[in-house]
Amino acid sequence: MIDLLDKDVRPTLEELGGYVRAPAFLSLCQTIKDAYRCEEKIEYSACSMEKGWNVKFKKAGRALCTIYPKEGRFTVLVSVGRKEKAAVEALLPECTAELRELYHQTREWNGQRWLMIDLEDQGPLYGDVLRLIQIRRPGRA
Repeated sequence: MIDLLDKDVRPTLEELGGYVRAPAFLSLCQTIKDAYRCEEKIEYSACSMEKGWNVKFKKAGRALCTIYPKEGRFTVLVSVGRKEKAAVEALLPECTAELRELYHQTREWNGQRWLMIDLEDQGPLYGDVLRLIQIRRPGRA
């Protein structure tokens, strides 16, 4: 069993997937890797909202999302900045009620909203996350 708070032992993506125990975790990672032709960066964060190991995806120097593993689920951080705001707000009526509520409850700060989206499976909210990422950087998905 891995310890997400042990900054001396960097887990692999597969180990994180085993810790999360939710098939949607590895599926989301693979979908992002395929669509954006990028690799994950597994990093330790001591000062973020979620202390411990996380998985970051970037393309062309731009953050696509950060995934925070947890037992049985995971949280995806997607930032909605000034560039994405209009497109995201146009998309919201097609999204789940859960994402719409989260968006409206997340305070805008310095022109951004940092959406922390909890996922367990590949249900409708999973699709919402992929669409938000695609707005941040259109890919091949």
